[in-house]
Parts: sequence; structure tokens; C-alpha cells
Amino acid sequence: MTQTSGTPVPSTAAPAGLTGSPTLAELTTLRVGGPANAYREAATEDELVEAVSAADASGTPLLVLGGGSNLLVADDGFDGVVVRDVRRGIDGVADSSCAGASLTVPAGQPWDEVVATAVAEGWMGIEALSGIPGSTGATPVQNVGAYGQEVAETLSSVRVYDRLERRIRMFAVGELGLGYRTSVLKRSVSDATAGGGRTWGPTGRHVILEVNFQMRLANLSAPVRYAELARRLDVEIGARVPVTEVREAVLALRRGKGMVLDRADHDTWSAGSFFTNPVLTTAEADRSLPEDAPRYPVADHTRVAQIGAAAPVVDGLVKTSAAWLISRAGFDKGFGAPGPATLSTKHSLALTNRGSATAADLLALARTVRDGVRETFGVTLVPEPVLVGLSL
Repeated sequence: MTQTSGTPVPSTAAPAGLTGSPTLAELTTLRVGGPANAYREAATEDELVEAVSAADASGTPLLVLGGGSNLLVADDGFDGVVVRDVRRGIDGVADSSCAGASLTVPAGQPWDEVVATAVAEGWMGIEALSGIPGSTGATPVQNVGAYGQEVAETLSSVRVYDRLERRIRMFAVGELGLGYRTSVLKRSVSDATAGGGRTWGPTGRHVILEVNFQMRLANLSAPVRYAELARRLDVEIGARVPVTEVREAVLALRRGKGMVLDRADHDTWSAGSFFTNPVLTTAEADRSLPEDAPRYPVADHTRVAQIGAAAPVVDGLVKTSAAWLISRAGFDKGFGAPGPATLSTKHSLALTNRGSATAADLLALARTVRDGVRETFGVTLVPEPVLVGLSL
């Protein structure tokens, strides 16, 4: 029996076309960045493809935006066209005969609404990814992950507009080169090999049009594999609990770290975790890390045998905590106060705008933290957000 849920919701955005240009501060969660030379909103796939094609044909720099939660844009703004994908809709089909659900989601759809829909419908596999800001189209680019889950485990395919070949293409999950917070989609921004012979920044070669997921029908979550989440739920590692409880627990944990957007809370005026957790070889870890530094196995979530199964461990690699390194290098929560840009008062891995910060303020803070960690441990932290018109 097939059941359809999550009927696509028509967008209420204005038709695509040049409009009054907002500043990038108005379009990003860090709330910094100057104006764009031109601004367009795309309410349909055709409008999105046309806007991207027109920019490329004229040689105009292009920045495609969804939720703006993973960007740090220069104070001078962007000397090109910003195209914002404002499409909405969640098209889900559940088939009880195979105990699976298929979802097709336009790239502009806010991600947490997808998670909320899956949890409400009893579709298991993304419940631990609750509360992550931004659009669905960003999830395969970053291979978004949190609390022991990665989007790689449920992702089935991605439709894109290929800016090099000027055509629409479909990528199966195995073609995306997914890794820890990376993909071939992301690497094409700055890696000519991934970009087909050139770099494409700040928007990569492949503009996401829609994302397809495959999930299991289950009212119980995938096995809980993250210690902090297990403690919050008061269960053992590997336990399964109602998906609604996992979502509630994850949202509570994220709120406690200032990682759920709240206009009134400056700790959430951020891009989330600003640096990725370093992945080191075991030899590098033994050489650089103190004995008490966190060491976690590196799991390959692209090789999960079935949704909810444990990801196999990659031999010879160790992941450590960027937040732990930052704190032990002398940068406590709130570092930088009373300045306009500080570390979050709730989580040392988030750089925050206290209300009047500029991009230059945030970049200076990021450099101070990065350099301090490198001097203390010999480990160079890598920024997670895309830097537009800026460089560390």
C-alpha cells in the first residue's frame, strides 16, 4: 500500500527577477556582510536554473543562497548576483510493503521542517539531525551530521544543474564523494579537479535542485550512538527510543549550546560550529595531542549496510574535538568579550555576533583562535562556513 504525505507547499515568495538588494547581513545567520550587486529570488526550478545560467553566461560572479547559515560574507558585500532559492515542499511516499519511505525535497526547503515531518510520520534515520539551520540543499554539500548520524546514511540521490556542462544531472549517493563535512559538490568551490578543470567559488559547479532520501518506517529511532545524547535520554549506547524523544532531546541539547536560531539570543547569531573537528592519522594524534585529549574513531557513514546500522570504522584515523582544543588553548566560552565578536557563552566552537560585529571582527577572532590552537597543539583548525570575499 502506498501513502502520500507532506504535500508540497507553494512558495509565497515574489516571482524571480531583480529586486531591491538586501544586504548579506539580512540573509545570513551571522548577520554580517555588505550588499550584493544584484539579488534574485527563485520560486521555481526553472527560475533557479535560468538565474544561474544567466549569471554564468554574462560572466557575473554567483552566490546561490538557501538559509544562509553557513556563510561569512565580507563587509564590502558581493560584487555579483545573489540568487536565493525560496522553493518549499516535502513530497513523501511511504510503502508499507517494503517498510520504506521515499522523500523528494527542493533544495530551498528549510531542513528542520524535513526532520519534523519525518519524525511525525514515523520515518527513521534523520531524527538526530534536528534543529540544524539552513536549507535541505546544503545537507549533501556538507554531508551534514550531528549526534552520531550523517545525511549520507539516508541520502539516495541529488538532482543538480551542472554549470560546466550546462545541463541538469542526477547523482546517485555513491557518486558524491561524501566524507566528513565534505563532498565533491563542496570541493568544486576551490578544487579544480572536482570542478572539472576550474574552481567555481563561492558557489560550486553543481547547483542543487532537489534532494532525494530513503528512510525506514519505524517509530523507534536508529540506535543511539552518541554518548552525550544517550546520557540525555538516560539510555545505554545502542538503545532505540521513540523518534519523537530523540528529536526533543537533540533540540534541548542544541538549545543549551546556542545552536537553535533565536533572534533574541546573540549566542545563536552564528554559523554554528565554526571549525570542523580535526581528523588526524594515529601518528599525528600521538605526536600532537595530550594523553587526555578526546580521541574518537572515524566512521565511514557512506558504507552503512542499512539505515540505522553502525558505520564501519576507518583504520588509521582519529577524530578529536575542536571545542576541546580551543578551550585547552586558553579560549574559554565568551572569549573576546566585551567586543562585538566573541566565542559563544554556551559553546566554545561557535563564533558569534554580539549585535554590532563586522565580518572583519569575526575573521580576526577566527584567526586568533586558529593560531592559538596551532601554537599550542600543532593542529590547524579548518573553518566550516564558506568564506565569501574573505580568507583566513
